Amino acid sequence: MIRTATPDDVPVLLSLVRELAAYEKALDEVVASEEQLARALFGDRPAVYAHVATADDDGGEVIGFALWFLNFSTWRGVHGIYLEDLYVRPERRGGGHGRALLTELARICVERGYERLEWSVLKWNAPSIAFYESLGARPQDEWTGYRLTDGALARAGAGGAGA
Repeated sequence: MIRTATPDDVPVLLSLVRELAAYEKALDEVVASEEQLARALFGDRPAVYAHVATADDDGGEVIGFALWFLNFSTWRGVHGIYLEDLYVRPERRGGGHGRALLTELARICVERGYERLEWSVLKWNAPSIAFYESLGARPQDEWTGYRLTDGALARAGAGGAGA
């Protein structure tokens, strides 16, 4: 049901990323290409990893994925996993695939001595929040996420002011 992604999975991974972005009302923000995703996941020095959930029927069709990378806690002195995306196709939800993907990442954390598995969720995504909380995850309300992109990132990188 859960396996490490392979280079052959890149087209379906990008398709699932687009489905997730559409669900999150941000499809127009997806500019990633198959080539970029393949390079990030399977290039000379991969810095991002993926696991896929496959259907028990349909010859192992990929129906969901988890895309993640390592982060680091200076307070704990060890790596953790940051889950960038978790997605299971809507018609396949409720079959345990999302739980199995998170279980695999938690297993990796325990096996490797990582002490955190973290991710973000949109505040309006009540079904996902309920699912995560059913696993024992708790929101980190004391932190506010920030992001630099596009022109603000370019200006900051050039030593100028942000937005």
